[in-house]
Amino acid sequence: MGSEANVFSHRHLLSMDDLSRDDIGQFLTTAKMMKEVSEREVKKIPTLRGRTVINCFLEPSTRTRMSFEIAGKRLSADVINISASGSSMSKGESLKDMAGTLRAMNPDLITIRSPHSGAPFQVSEMIERCSVVNAGDGRHEHPSQSLLDIMTISEHKEAFMGLKVSIVGDILNSRVARSNIIGLKKLGAVVTICGPKTLLPVNAEEMADGVTTSIKTAVKNADVVMMLRIQKERIGQATFPNLREYSRLFGLTSERLKLAAKDVVVMHPGPVNRGVEIAPDVADGPWSVILDQVKNGVAVRMAILYLLLGGGLAQGE
Repeated sequence: MGSEANVFSHRHLLSMDDLSRDDIGQFLTTAKMMKEVSEREVKKIPTLRGRTVINCFLEPSTRTRMSFEIAGKRLSADVINISASGSSMSKGESLKDMAGTLRAMNPDLITIRSPHSGAPFQVSEMIERCSVVNAGDGRHEHPSQSLLDIMTISEHKEAFMGLKVSIVGDILNSRVARSNIIGLKKLGAVVTICGPKTLLPVNAEEMADGVTTSIKTAVKNADVVMMLRIQKERIGQATFPNLREYSRLFGLTSERLKLAAKDVVVMHPGPVNRGVEIAPDVADGPWSVILDQVKNGVAVRMAILYLLLGGGLAQGE
C-alpha cells in the first residue's frame, strides 16, 4: 500500500456527519484496494501486525461482527472479541468501568456496538490514544454500514449526483437509515424516505429530500431502493396492525418494482425478513445487490482499520 493512501485526518469513526465528501472518497478508494486483497489466494497482508483490535459487541450481530473480525485478521492485527453475554456489563458494570477495563488492555482500536445511542462517543472520550469505531449505537448511527452501502452503489451507478435513492421501512428506529441519509446527501444523491407514519421520525422532512407513506410513490423512478426490516427489539408498542398488513402496504414486490428505473438496484442491510419487507423473488432477483453488500462489508471495514490505524493521528502525531 502506498504511503499517500495512509494519510487520514480522523482518529475515530463515530458518525457520517464527521466525514467530508473527500473522506468518503478516501474510504471507497482504500476499500477497493482491500477488496483486491480479499480476492487473492493468500488473503492476508502484514499492515497491522502488532496492533490490537477489540471488537466489543454489546448487541447481537452476525454480519458486522464477523466482517470486522475478518477485516482485522486479514490485516494481521491481533483481534479480541467481546460479546454482550461475555461482558461484565451483563452483570451490571457501568460503561465507564468497562471502558476503564478496555483501556487497561492498551488496545489500538475498539469497535463498539451498543443498544445505547452515544455509547461509542462516550468510550472515545474515556480512552485516550485509541481509535474508536461506531459499529451501531441504538437508534443513532451505523457509519460503517453506510460506507459499504455507498461502495456497493458506486459499483453499479456512474455517479451519485442526482441519483434517486428511496429508503423504505422502519426509518424511526434505523441507524442504517440515518447514516445513509447523511452520507448519500453529502454525495449529491436525492433521498426519499418511506414508511408508516408511526415509523417516521418527527423531523423526517428535515432529514430527507422527500417523505412519503406510499411505497409506490417512493419506488417510482427510483435508481436505488433500500429496504429496512422492522426493528421489533426497539419498538415499545404496536405501531402497525400486524406483519401481514405491513407487508401488504410496504413490502417490495416485483410488481411494485416495475415502477422504478429500468436499471434499479435493490439493497437491504440484513437480516432480511423474506415475505415481510421484501418478497423472496426480489431478494434473489437480478435487481438485488444484497450479497454484494455483504462482500463489500469486509473490504470497507479493512479500509476503516487501515486508515484509522495507519493515519498520523492514530499514531499520536
